[in-house]
Amino acid sequence: MVKIEKIIKNKKQFLDLLLLADEQENMIDKYLPGGDLFALHDNDLKSVCVVVPIDSETCELKNIATYEKYQGNGYGRSLVRFISDYYKNHYKTMLVGTGETPAILSFYESCGFEKSHRVKNFFTDNYDHPIFDGDIQLVDMIYLKKDLQK
Repeated sequence: MVKIEKIIKNKKQFLDLLLLADEQENMIDKYLPGGDLFALHDNDLKSVCVVVPIDSETCELKNIATYEKYQGNGYGRSLVRFISDYYKNHYKTMLVGTGETPAILSFYESCGFEKSHRVKNFFTDNYDHPIFDGDIQLVDMIYLKKDLQK
């Protein structure tokens, strides 16, 4: 039975999972305190995500991660569907920023996001070491957006 809950206290207890999607702890520390953390359980913990407000009309999905052994089972998609519904009465648009990785971009596009803009050299300017997804070095941040009121 899939259950999604909003976590109010002790958000850092999920750091091991958050680090799968954002591998530098001080970057997570910038958005975790002010963000809403959601945890998806199916018997045990499978996925988490963090959503932060940007302005009165826009929120951003800052982190979404599923334990590797559970990836490909629809947990991430369920979490995106849940948060899209959760925030639709509060915001018009949800943004998500990610590296230029075809599989991840196609995941977000299949969840209703479309490409919006890019931030040049985000990963090389903001992380203290090169960030890779598989054999792809991440340089620019690719932003996608989703209309929550469709």
